[in-house]
Amino acid sequence: MFQSRGILSILKRNKASLNTIVSNLKETSSFRAALSSSPSSSTLARSSLYGFRSLFKGNYVPSTRSMSTAAAVGVEAKEGLKLLVTGGPGAQKMVGIWLFGSAAWVFSMVVLGGITRLTRSGLSMTDWKFTGGLPPLSDEEWLQEFEKYKQSPEYKRVNKGMSIEDFKFIYWMEYVHRMWGRGLGIIFALPFSYFLRKGYITLRLGLRLSTLFALGAGQGLIGWWMVKSGLEEPPSEYSQPRVSPYRLAAHLTSAFVIYSGLFWTALSVVMPEPPAESVAWVHGAAKVKKLALPVSIIVGITAVSGAFVAGNDAGRAFNTFPKMGDTWIPDDVFDMKPLIRNFFENTSTVQLDHRILATTSLFAISALWLSTRKLDIHPAVKSLIGTTVGMAALQVTLGISTLLSYVPVSLGSAHQAGALTLLTFMILLNHTVRRPSASLLKSLPQVAKSC
Repeated sequence: MFQSRGILSILKRNKASLNTIVSNLKETSSFRAALSSSPSSSTLARSSLYGFRSLFKGNYVPSTRSMSTAAAVGVEAKEGLKLLVTGGPGAQKMVGIWLFGSAAWVFSMVVLGGITRLTRSGLSMTDWKFTGGLPPLSDEEWLQEFEKYKQSPEYKRVNKGMSIEDFKFIYWMEYVHRMWGRGLGIIFALPFSYFLRKGYITLRLGLRLSTLFALGAGQGLIGWWMVKSGLEEPPSEYSQPRVSPYRLAAHLTSAFVIYSGLFWTALSVVMPEPPAESVAWVHGAAKVKKLALPVSIIVGITAVSGAFVAGNDAGRAFNTFPKMGDTWIPDDVFDMKPLIRNFFENTSTVQLDHRILATTSLFAISALWLSTRKLDIHPAVKSLIGTTVGMAALQVTLGISTLLSYVPVSLGSAHQAGALTLLTFMILLNHTVRRPSASLLKSLPQVAKSC
């Protein structure tokens, strides 16, 4: 897909290339050779894809093979650049790969969680252990688990008469989801311990990662807290058992926070300085940042509102677009008292909110693109903004298709993955346009040089 190619090309090109290191190597022959062989700014501007690739490559970055660990440490001491990883480019690369891998694991957890919810598998396991356990291994054990499920409201009101084979399917879905989360704890904790022993992780990075690890452990508790709400008898005999929309929103929001923290930290490890080849580009990036931050907040709120749509099963109501049934605004949007409950528990209001927020996100990202078209900014930033617009349009298309198709598992899970992908692009954009260090800023020319 076009959006994943952009991120992959960025990450492949970056090999711990610090622009502040470059400022100390400008007078060396190796740097002159790299400079003479690098493409010009006009060439970079010809293609948005090449601009994406140039985010880490740049016009002034020498090959990382010529950068020694001693040089990196020397620059850190001389220029005041606070690296998150010590041990040179090799250590930086290893830690970066580990963090990006952990973020990808969380991404897959979110998608798997969405599939589990859409297949109504989340309430199949009626108990929980922090460390987990083996699945049923014999017919007798399967029957015991099935008997536990038969006591739940979901079986009595929704799945009464279900065969044990159907039960095994939903049980396995939930079991894999839980164990996948525990697997994340292992692949995070073991490399973390190794890098700590090697002395690669600084105190600042260590504290940040410890916080994310604690949030990950708490995520399991939030998940069980959510599931418990679905195992309770519904307030009305006509209501279907489902988890609390508040708890589901807390569970999904927590996953988004963990993912965002891991992804931002990974970017900070492999790209300690933003792409800044001239003062003009830095000023342009600052203007983009003022617009990107509020747009990112809108995208985040839209994603959270989607959790309330899922929690209230609101996607299966008003399966028409752009109208909701025969009207633009349903008559019962403010029926609940107090008024604020409608925004979180009223099916009509929750879906209407999500429609409005999704449309606002698309228009906001499009406005960001239009506002920055004539700015003097790094070609990679322009490419990233254009890709984000495309992803926003795709996400809205997925949302409408999911609604009109009555929320099939394939489109529903793709829509949830799209929300996290769009958030990924906004995180990458905000990270790319952040202000460079004072030492790097002093070393930059007023305009980007060309050969």
